[in-house]
Amino acid sequence: MVYDFIVIGGGPAGMMAAGRAAENGASVLLLEKNDRLGIKLVITGKGRCNITNNELDTKNLVEKFGKQGRFLFSALNKFGKQDIIDFFESRNLPTNVERGNRVFPENGNSLDVLAILKDYLNKGKVEVRTKVQIKSIVTKNKVIDKIILSDKSELQAKKYLIATGGKSYAMTGSSGDGYKWLTAMGHTIVDTNPALTPLLIKESLVKELEGLSLKNVDINIYQNNKKIDSRFGEALFTGDGMSGPIILDMSKKIGLALKDGAVKLEIDFKPSLDFKTLDQRVQNDFAKSNKKLFRNSLGDLLPKKLIPLIIKLSKINPDQPANAITKEERKRLLHLLKNFELNIKSLYGFDKAIVTAGGVLLKEVDPKTMQSKIINNLYLAGEILDLDGPTGGYNLQACWSTGFVAGESI
Repeated sequence: MVYDFIVIGGGPAGMMAAGRAAENGASVLLLEKNDRLGIKLVITGKGRCNITNNELDTKNLVEKFGKQGRFLFSALNKFGKQDIIDFFESRNLPTNVERGNRVFPENGNSLDVLAILKDYLNKGKVEVRTKVQIKSIVTKNKVIDKIILSDKSELQAKKYLIATGGKSYAMTGSSGDGYKWLTAMGHTIVDTNPALTPLLIKESLVKELEGLSLKNVDINIYQNNKKIDSRFGEALFTGDGMSGPIILDMSKKIGLALKDGAVKLEIDFKPSLDFKTLDQRVQNDFAKSNKKLFRNSLGDLLPKKLIPLIIKLSKINPDQPANAITKEERKRLLHLLKNFELNIKSLYGFDKAIVTAGGVLLKEVDPKTMQSKIINNLYLAGEILDLDGPTGGYNLQACWSTGFVAGESI
């Protein structure tokens, strides 16, 4: 049988493309190398699936992807954030908009998102094959002629989509296979790097802070005493580093900077207060605690888990009365509160990265159709493209939009 459309990759982009093409009457075969569809999809958003971001202005949404984001304008206009919300809500999955404009299923269950996509495929009579290992993709005269599987069987279609994702979370199947096939076909692959990934910190003291969640902090990134990035929001200490939304969003830039030398970060635990105002606040707290020891006087100022480390680093005697602390000692304390410095060892890498930066050069793909400009009957969608945005549903939206357009176009 020669199918109208063969889709390689059973993630969000692949499922959306297969479903849309079938909805329009195409005979579709969806190939997935895992034993089931959507493995990475169901672990996104800590198992809650951050479907999209409720950004009202398409221009603002596009800008979140940097200069490459302009590629998405056409796809978002055809199938944007409201379209994907309507897609799920019309299939009885209500959504909620949470902090940061993140859109989640109301019940917080990513398995329901997957169930709706699988039902979409079933209604379109998409043939789904799992545990499929592709040995090679044969091209002739700028078209794909056939796919040869590891069991030596062959598959053919009029048109093909590669939506195999990047290299992040290899355990979910994203092992970079698509890059090899596309390079052999003549496509250019922009260097791939982990993005939206935690950091490893050189100082072992972070172990003392493991599990501490920070809210409303400023984190600044420096290289050669020059600030290269800054974010305000939430972060989290891990056993050997840092994670959380603002850390993940800065990780791509940090990773690139580390190639050129040492990089450090500074945390401002009290960004709403300048040094002078914070100093007055500390003095007021100490005055209220004049019968307390220093180690018992920081409860209103800092999270409980952070206090012992701050006391140790301040080199102030913890058993000293709060009202006996000198101006010089207070200055050291303020410096720790406003400029808590840590040296970055490295990024965690692809095993912990949420997305992959880099991928297929966008100039080689038609943004209106997702058709390859190198191989005439090939389409590309999702994370395999050189597109990556911040946390908050942006990357899934890029998958939905590019997948929909590819399925529509064939």
